[in-house]
This record gives sequence, structure tokens and C-alpha cells, in this order.
Amino acid sequence: MRFLILPLVLALSACSLTPQLVKPELPVPASFSAMTAAASEHSQAPAQAADLGWRTMFGDPRLQRLIELALDNNRDLRMAALAAEATQAQYGIQRAARLPAIDANAAFTRQRTAANANVDPAITAATQKQFGVGVGLSAFEIDLFGRVRSLSDAAFARYLASEQGHRAARIALVGAVADAYFAERLAGEQRQLAERTLADWRQSLDLARRLKESHQNSGLDVAQAEGQVASAEADLEARTRAGAQARNALRLLVGVELPDDLPTALPLEHQPVVKQLPAGLPSDLLLRRPDILLAEQQLVAANADIGAARAAFFPRLSLTSSLGFVSPALCGLFDDGHRTWNFAPQVTLPLFQGGRLRAELRLAELRKDSAVAGYERAIQTAFREVSDGLAGRETFGRQIDAQIRAVGSAERRTELSNLRYQAGVEGRLELLDSQRQLYAARQTLLDLRRSEFGNAVALYKALGGGMSDIDTPVGGVAQP
Repeated sequence: MRFLILPLVLALSACSLTPQLVKPELPVPASFSAMTAAASEHSQAPAQAADLGWRTMFGDPRLQRLIELALDNNRDLRMAALAAEATQAQYGIQRAARLPAIDANAAFTRQRTAANANVDPAITAATQKQFGVGVGLSAFEIDLFGRVRSLSDAAFARYLASEQGHRAARIALVGAVADAYFAERLAGEQRQLAERTLADWRQSLDLARRLKESHQNSGLDVAQAEGQVASAEADLEARTRAGAQARNALRLLVGVELPDDLPTALPLEHQPVVKQLPAGLPSDLLLRRPDILLAEQQLVAANADIGAARAAFFPRLSLTSSLGFVSPALCGLFDDGHRTWNFAPQVTLPLFQGGRLRAELRLAELRKDSAVAGYERAIQTAFREVSDGLAGRETFGRQIDAQIRAVGSAERRTELSNLRYQAGVEGRLELLDSQRQLYAARQTLLDLRRSEFGNAVALYKALGGGMSDIDTPVGGVAQP
């Protein structure tokens, strides 16, 4: 009959005081704006941007190689992976508490009793020996009210949250490397433009000096040309510094020195980056964004903690038992007469804790409320990031087209001003102004191209893309 006690008690442990988890409604509109939704319907990209592998998203072989190096060597990503493994180990520890821990032990005792320590004077000093072996479990909690199971469920949810944190770190790293690479490309091309402009303006300065020597212009033209060259030299130094800083940032993200055998970089104008990404619905973000899934698992863990805090108000039943053999001689240790066992269940009921249990329950409830707010904030942040990316997608293309026309107009103005200046029709001030306008227009065009790629990267990350290097089949799951 006693063999039925343990299964019966374990069956009673099915009770749980964890409240039912009700997720809050989406604190965002049911769809994105009509302007961006219309563009999504005509997009040639996959049905979900998260299914687009980063090799497809970023077609530049040099950038692909840099992302590979970063995924293998980036320290932040490695720390995120180790954090996930540590949380998994913590879950294993908490899960083990739901099962009895059975230990085997062997002992030998040798003891001498003094003669004057015995009550009976007839007993003289003697040396006693005792051998013992056994197996047993100690203070195993019978989970009558689900306290241990709630703690295990909370630990498991935190492990899942850490896994999502690792995924989010991976996606963020892919986007950060792409951003840093485009920043480096921008700095390099802006430096090249500054070098070409400086060379042109030095030629213009040389021409002004020769005209001054031949008394065909005044010293004012020379002073203006010298100021223009000095300004270009200062801007070149700034572009050089920006390029070095961009390379340092890229090197930090990659985690190793950039190898010499990297593929040749493509110019910004010809970067094969997918810009038209489908947005889907805000509800799609709940399954695609690791940061939202992380917040959701944190909410699950906080909800399970409430169950553990509630169960702490009820009695706790623990079980200690052992089975073994004890004998004064090793040769007869396992004889039938030397068998020993004990069975010691213990019930503990909290009577007075000074309000500690109520405070712990209140703390668990407040942490759940905070987790709900964090979950809602994660959804709102994701919606905002996608909306910003879609707004940029709709406007950058037209803005760049307009800026290209502005560059063309500035080039024609500069050519005409140069001809009129050489012909003596107008002064150098007009030529100087047109050259500066052309230089600024070209720099603005480079900035816009870089911003367009940055917007595409941000939208890709906002939609949950970057987890896999290859496209995920429809209905499949992205693998790292």
C-alpha cells in the first residue's frame, strides 16, 4: 500500500495557481498607411521581408564577406549567445527541482568510547566500528500547488526570451555591418569628390594668378580663389577623418582586422540593395520581430512568477527517505538483518512572515504589469520603425531623382559661368558661387544615396529580416 503513496502525491501536484495569461490587444492600427500599402502590393520582393536572406538583400560581394566575418567574430553576438546558454543552464537547474534527487552513499565509522563515559561501570573502554550503504532522497518537495512548476515555467520562458535576444542581436549585427559599410563607402566617395574638386579649384587658382600676372584681373579674384582652395583643403581633411572613423567602426563590428583579399567595393550608385520591401500587416511583426517575441516571453515568465508567489501561501510538503544496510562488520553488511530504511515526510505551513509573502506577490504582479507595458511598447516601437521605413521608401527615390536634376543644372551653370569668366563677360564671383553650388549638390546626392540605403537596412531590420543568409521558403523557418 505504501508504494501507492508517492504516485498519488505526485498526481495531486497537478494543481497550479498561475493566472491565465491574456495578451493585450495590439496598441497600433490594424494596417499601415494606404500610401505604403499600395506600394507593397506592386513590390517584386517575397511575401514577407523577413523571408529575404541577407545575401539577397545585400548583393555586394564585399559586404557579404564582411557580414560573414562579423557573424563569426563579433564579440557582442558571442556574448548574446553565451547569455542564452547560461539561461538555458539556469532553466535546467530549475527543471531538475521538479524531480527527486536520489543519492547513493557509503559510510564507515570507527569510534572509541572512554571507560568513565559509560553509565554502567561494568562496561570498559571499547572501540566500535560500523559500515553502512544506502540510497535516498532528501527534502524533495511534492508540488501540491504548482510552486515548483511555476518557477520552472518562468525559467523556461526566460530561456526562450534569451534565445530571442540572441536572434535580435544577430539581426542587429547584420544591419549594423551594412550601415557601417555604406558609411565607409560614403566617406570614401565624398573624399574622392573632395580630391577632384580640390584639383579643379587649384587649377582655377593657377589660372587666376596667371591672369593677375598679365594684368587681366585684380587681386580680388586671386584672393577668392585662394579662399576657395583653402576651404576645399579643410573639407578634404574632414572627409579623410570621416573615412578613417568609418573604417574603425566597421572593424569593430567585424571583430577582426579586415583581410586584404576582400572583393572590390561597388560604388554607392551601383549597390545591389533591395529597396522595395513588403510591409505586410502589423500583426505579422508579432511572429517576425525577435524583440517582440522576447518581450512576450518575459511576460509569460512574469505571469508564471505570480503562480509561484501565490503557491507560497499554501502548505509545502517535502519528503526525505532512505533505504540501505548498516552492520558492524563489512562481511555481513548485506545480510537481511542489517537492512534499514526511513520515511520522513514533512509539512510546512507559513503562519507569520511579517508580510513578506504578500509583498512578494505584489512585486510579482507589478512585474507582470511592467512586462505588459514593455510588450506593448515593443509593438509600438516596431510599428513606428516600419512606418518610418515605409515613409522613407516612398520618398527617397523621388528625392534622389530631383537631386540628380539639381546636379545636372549646377553642372551646366558652372560650365557656362566658366566660359563667361574666361571671355571676360562676368566676374569671378559668379563662377565661384556656381562651383560651390555644384560641389554641395554632388555631396548632397551622395548623402541621399547613403540615406536611402540606410533606410532600406532599417526597414529590413524592422520587418524581422537578417536572421538567415538565404531566402526562406514559404511556410519555412529562417535558420542562422
